[in-house]
Amino acid sequence: MQRIFFNEVVTRDGFQNEPDFVPTDTKVELIDALSQCGYAKIEVTSFTSAKAIPMLRDAEVVMGRIRRAPGVEYTVLVPNVRGAERALESRADEFNLVMSTSETHNLSNLRMPRERSFAALKDVVALVGGRVPINVSLSACFGCPMEGDVPQAQVLAWADRFADLGVRGLTICDTTGMAHPDQVSRLCEALRARFPQLQLTLHFHNTRGMGLANVMAAVQQGIDRFDGSLGGLGGCPYAPGASGNICTEDAIHMLHAVGHDTGIDLGRLLTVARWLPKVVGHEVPGQVAKAGRTQDLHPEPAYVAELRSQFA
Repeated sequence: MQRIFFNEVVTRDGFQNEPDFVPTDTKVELIDALSQCGYAKIEVTSFTSAKAIPMLRDAEVVMGRIRRAPGVEYTVLVPNVRGAERALESRADEFNLVMSTSETHNLSNLRMPRERSFAALKDVVALVGGRVPINVSLSACFGCPMEGDVPQAQVLAWADRFADLGVRGLTICDTTGMAHPDQVSRLCEALRARFPQLQLTLHFHNTRGMGLANVMAAVQQGIDRFDGSLGGLGGCPYAPGASGNICTEDAIHMLHAVGHDTGIDLGRLLTVARWLPKVVGHEVPGQVAKAGRTQDLHPEPAYVAELRSQFA
């Protein structure tokens, strides 16, 4: 079976919309716990302005205090040159740059047209100059709730432009939860044929309950990298009706059930996941942390033993 690599995004993508500030000490403790679970990458934080995302105003402090585990890449979201300068000082292992393939979504989310976003991110690539690997997350690749379908050719065209800049990887994002498995299969097939040299990551949301089905469709096309958010936290604030990202532990449980190796210690991860509601102060969408793994069996009721003897 295929080896799958998972990236955890809860402390950036998951936390950014939470109404109550998660203390810095708690963020550090959570990241340190996640670092022991077997992830390929952990997206720790974002070097955006504190005014834009108050939750992540402690980016430098968090990056400076986490205990980095061997084999885990600690990645950060970088919105512009100023953010890149701050991120370089933090010794992040990877920079994640973001723009949308939908013009309307990009205007809603980033307050600028796509061409201006591309120019700003091109400046970041130039500033970094190969010192840190760069990944580009392309948002709304499977549809925009304001424009409708985003043509596959449009997604590939933006992917081409970033590939030409020499980035290491692309994350193809279902930011608004509009993807379905057939669409995912077609786009993944095209991406793997066109960009065999790049790390290709898929980022799904579960807005319409198809997140895990979309993961399986991508795996069947040979995609081996995925983003997930502990407990299913997150969602795009500029996408009407959007709910959380796919739940990491639910996705890992599914992939293990069908025989894939993720490198994740699911038992350890579930322990962390069961702590998450206390961290954010409310229940979270994840299911496996509540129900347990399918192999976690329960003792039979006492009356069943009586029935066994009765019908022997």
